[in-house]
Amino acid sequence: MIAEIGHAAVILALLFAVVQAIVPMIGAHKGWSNWMYLAVPTAIIQFVLVLISFSALTYAFVVSDFSLQLVAANSHSDKPMLYKITGVWGNHEGSLLLWNLILVLFGAMVAVFGRNLPPALKARVLSVQAMIGVAFLMFLLFTSNPFIRLENPPFNGNGLNPMLQDAGLAFHPPFLYLGYVGLSMAFSFAIAALIEGRVDAAWARWVRPWTLMAWMFLTLGIALGSWWAYYELGWGGWWFWDPVENSSFMPWLVATALLHSAIVVEKRDTLKAWTVLLAILAFSFSLIGTFIVRSGVLTSVHAFANDPKRGMFILVILAIAIGGGLTLYALRANQLKSNAVFSTLSRESGLVLNNLLLSVAAAVVFIGTIWPLVAEMLLDRKISVGAPFFNMTFTPFMVVIAMILPIGSVLSWKRAKIRKTMQPLWGMMALSVALGAFVWSQNTGGRMLAPIGITLAAWVVLGAMADLGSRAKIFKVSARETLRRLRNLPRSDWGKAVAHAGFGLLIFGISAITAWEIEDIRTVEIGTPYSVGGYEFTLNSVGEFDGPNYIAVRGEVSVTKGKQDFLLYPEKRNFTVEGTPTTEAAINSTLSRDVYVVMGDIQPDGQWTVRTYIKPFVAWIWIGIIVTSFGGLISLTDRRYRVAAPSRKTTRVAAVPAE
Repeated sequence: MIAEIGHAAVILALLFAVVQAIVPMIGAHKGWSNWMYLAVPTAIIQFVLVLISFSALTYAFVVSDFSLQLVAANSHSDKPMLYKITGVWGNHEGSLLLWNLILVLFGAMVAVFGRNLPPALKARVLSVQAMIGVAFLMFLLFTSNPFIRLENPPFNGNGLNPMLQDAGLAFHPPFLYLGYVGLSMAFSFAIAALIEGRVDAAWARWVRPWTLMAWMFLTLGIALGSWWAYYELGWGGWWFWDPVENSSFMPWLVATALLHSAIVVEKRDTLKAWTVLLAILAFSFSLIGTFIVRSGVLTSVHAFANDPKRGMFILVILAIAIGGGLTLYALRANQLKSNAVFSTLSRESGLVLNNLLLSVAAAVVFIGTIWPLVAEMLLDRKISVGAPFFNMTFTPFMVVIAMILPIGSVLSWKRAKIRKTMQPLWGMMALSVALGAFVWSQNTGGRMLAPIGITLAAWVVLGAMADLGSRAKIFKVSARETLRRLRNLPRSDWGKAVAHAGFGLLIFGISAITAWEIEDIRTVEIGTPYSVGGYEFTLNSVGEFDGPNYIAVRGEVSVTKGKQDFLLYPEKRNFTVEGTPTTEAAINSTLSRDVYVVMGDIQPDGQWTVRTYIKPFVAWIWIGIIVTSFGGLISLTDRRYRVAAPSRKTTRVAAVPAE
């Protein structure tokens, strides 16, 4: 009965979405206030209905209701409770229901918290958001219904994919979807602005916090996925340039460009057409990622489905959303022209360059991701595009961004002078180069990646500090006055500095592990020590034990180096229900390195294959991402993004009720 309630709730949500997509849009066109206001209750009701449906599906997984086909295929009564719950979104149908839940959540948040939005703009935004909801609720009901009953329910289920039975995967999809789907709000604001024919500083101030929230969650979602792949898959890497990894990275790059472009619209009332285009493209890349994950056109360990019918349905959604959005943009872009001018050396120019680099980088990732599909369709050839291509073509853009980031942050608006701009940065530049030179002097093997990467990392971090110091007039006024100025800086300025510093820490972690990682693969006899990277390892024993829903072969490895002495327990697990083996790496982590051991198979001579890695400073990759996300959170708390801009308030046109 509860499953039927969940199914009915989705159907009702679709009906309310249709009403929300049509009535408020007409009301905004006619100026009818009561029709426009209808967007608010329908958005809230949609959220409540989809939440009921999601709760019903979660209940079915928790109680192991194997009369539901989805539960029988993705759960088991012996599974730990955490993985019963995560099994709700560990499949195509359940994850799509979560997708819809987050979509209507953002619509409800605009309905509740967007009180300062002009009625016409708010109605159009919620109407466009509902149109997206109509498409994906139809996709859910017609091709991916999670509430299908089985005539003859099994006594037990098939279980969840063992690779997904991990605590990291409990949070990775929700965070990723909050970012993926959250970019729909930027799309809705962009389409609403094109329909209205108006983009100004107030619009940028309203669209920016929603984009920032989505960007922040997407950043954390990507980080959680990277961290999970690092410790769960046992391959020792943190990024593989997998098609599904790329599908989340592309909208992140475009959303990053959008955030910076919106600043120019807000501050200088220019780049309006470009900013609207980025808002459309950011969500378009999210839709492309949804297609990649759910159509099966590209092979990936992360893919959910391989169903041509579902792929065609998503293609139709892609064609309507992206094609319709870009067509409307082509028709209305000429209305978004600006007369603002700025010199070549200005903050506007710096942000334009930032946008171009991020956009081209996203295009490079897109081409590398989609090229195997294009080659198969047009050339009838199966090819693969791997890490060497992406590393060679993508990395230069990030290097240039790191080089210009501190300079662009301190440039003046409209027109800047190079001498004044560089004044607070010369010392930081010298210190960064000195640090890189020191690393180079200590480096062995002639590898230049580490000193170059660490120079760039220091330059970005110290540049962010110099930006704050320059604004606070450090060393130019008293210490008390400096602290007062720092305390009174807008939170968005603090958030910018923290986010940029996080990017520098990320560069440091990537450079260090890429340059200095040590990998060793060998067969090991129990009790015989071996050395890797100055550490001595000994496989003490190998035994078998029973887990909650698996049988594991566990090794005990003792590790010593100087005063360091610890044990690692790598495992090979075999999940009894699914019959699937997995590898569980054993990792000893500190801020300066990870010692990473993976058990392989036993050899005919009784020895065991063991892979050992020494990974210097790998933790700083995720620390950098967390700091970057925290910078976004700080900016999100800026009061200016929670109130309406005066320019909008003074231009509101009174609406009248429809007669």
